[in-house]
Amino acid sequence: MKETEAKLREHAKALFGQNKIDYLVGFGAASLRHTTSPLIITAGDDAGLLVLDRFIVNNLSVYLRRAGGRAGVVLKGCDGRSLVSLIQDKQVKRENVTIIGIHCPSLVDLRKVERLAGRDRDEIKEIRVDGEKITVSCGGGDKIFPAEQVLFDKCLGCEFPAPPEYDTLLGGPAAARRDKALSLEPVNKLRELALPERWRFWQQEFSRCIRCYACRQVCPACACQRCFVEETEPRWVSPLPRWEDNLLFQVTRTIHVAGRCADCGECERACPARIPLRSLSRQMTGLVEEMFDYQSGASKDLPPLMTAYRSEEGEG
Repeated sequence: MKETEAKLREHAKALFGQNKIDYLVGFGAASLRHTTSPLIITAGDDAGLLVLDRFIVNNLSVYLRRAGGRAGVVLKGCDGRSLVSLIQDKQVKRENVTIIGIHCPSLVDLRKVERLAGRDRDEIKEIRVDGEKITVSCGGGDKIFPAEQVLFDKCLGCEFPAPPEYDTLLGGPAAARRDKALSLEPVNKLRELALPERWRFWQQEFSRCIRCYACRQVCPACACQRCFVEETEPRWVSPLPRWEDNLLFQVTRTIHVAGRCADCGECERACPARIPLRSLSRQMTGLVEEMFDYQSGASKDLPPLMTAYRSEEGEG
């Protein structure tokens, strides 16, 4: 992706030089190995700080909800779908955003790499991607893994490697992987459980929730001005992190983002307790596709889910 990275830096510098944007939201190098972090630059001279690699996991559309001025933003496919949903919901004005789309080649899940290599990220010297093979260089030599074992689950079934809406598209083209069976494996394992077993599973998982709200804060689709968990008259959810209230919070949040969730997986990635939240949100996304033939953020010209009705829709 080095060539695309160079083009991004050049294009970002040009946008500032032409006075088209006031700031740009992109990816920059992080303090930890094999990670990036969101980066906001306000001048073309800082374009050299922008980074593109296989670790650009953050969904940057979340930073545009309350942003003012003329924004530029670097978006992958799932990020772009999130932004389209924000545009549909009038949370972001399209004319105020310059979108630099990139063909996402699928991202490496560092947690999977650590688990398979048996090493902490600080002990991993290099991670090289060569087609469908990923080489991990550690102190004890190289280890090679099939890409499907170390990519994010969301990437394995990705149908939108590029954002549906953009002003400039860089890199690629990257082919959609469309391996839904692998992508949905964790979701389907849960669905196969009997209801009592599934209930026990989520009871155990949400007993570990510390109610930090990282999932909510990182989610572009959580766009309410005031979250229902903060209401006191009436109080819907106890502020204490009991598993029953944690479950109520997560189920309600999942329903609230129906038709807006782009399966970016940020909720699960941001969770410090490592609760498999994507297994909940992806099941909801599947129901939306099945019942309404609707894919979140596919086009800004489509009305948001539940704001339009088609005569061929069933009533049950």
